[in-house]
Amino acid sequence: MHSNKYVLVFVFIMTTIVALVLSFMSIGLKGIHDENEAIFNKKAILSSIQSHLGENVKAADIPDQEVLDIFDNRMEQLVVDIKGNVIPQETVNASYKGGLAEHVDMKKEKKKDPADKMLPVFIYKKDNGEKFYIVSVRGSGLWDDIWGCIALKEDFKTVAGAAFDHQGETPGLGAEIKDNAGFAKQFSGKSLYNSNGDYTSVVVRKGGAVDKMTEVDGISGATVTCVGVSDMLYSGIQYYQSYFDKTKS
Repeated sequence: MHSNKYVLVFVFIMTTIVALVLSFMSIGLKGIHDENEAIFNKKAILSSIQSHLGENVKAADIPDQEVLDIFDNRMEQLVVDIKGNVIPQETVNASYKGGLAEHVDMKKEKKKDPADKMLPVFIYKKDNGEKFYIVSVRGSGLWDDIWGCIALKEDFKTVAGAAFDHQGETPGLGAEIKDNAGFAKQFSGKSLYNSNGDYTSVVVRKGGAVDKMTEVDGISGATVTCVGVSDMLYSGIQYYQSYFDKTKS
C-alpha cells in the first residue's frame, strides 16, 4: 500500500503532465482549427447561393480548395457601416485581424449600438456578370442565438437564397431552420417589399404564408424561433439599407 503522500504526489505529477500535453496540443492544432473554421463559415455563406453555384451543387460538399478558390476569384468582400459607407480594411483590422468581411464576428457586433456596427457584405459574381449580394444577420431564438446569410439579387429587393444556423434550438422544432433544407428554400424569390412598396423583409408566418410575395411558412411547434427569424431578418437587413441605396445609385 502506498502512503497518502505518494498518492497525492503521483496524482499531481500526472495531472501536470496531462495539462501540459493538452496545452501543447491546443497550441499546435490552433492553426488547423482556425483554417477549418474559416472554411466551414465560407461554406455557410455559399449555402445562401447554393442554387446559383451549379446544377446539383451542395455548398457543404464543395472541396475545401475549391471553396478557397471561389473566395479568391469570385467573391468580393466589404465591411460597411449603418450609413452605407465602406469601412477601410485597416480600420476593420484594428478590431478583427485580417480586416475582411469574413473576419467580422457577428456575435460581437450584435451587442453593439447600431451606429457602431460593422456589417459584412459578400458579393458573388457569376461568369455571365450577374451579382448576388450576401449579408449576415444575427438574432435570438428560443434558447440562444440564431443567425443567417441572406443573398439578394442586384435590385436589392429580391431574395436569391438563404441559409440559417443556430446555437441551441430544439431538435425537430426550432433546429429545423438549419436541418430542414426546405425551410431555407422557401426564401428564394421572396420580396423584401410588399405590393405598396413598403419594407417588410420576409415574415415567417405561423400557420402558413398568406402573402406569397413576402412571407414563408412557419415551423410547426417552433413559434418563438420563427418570430426570432422574422425579427432578425427585419432588423438585420434594414441595417444594410443605406448601403443598398448608395450602391443602386
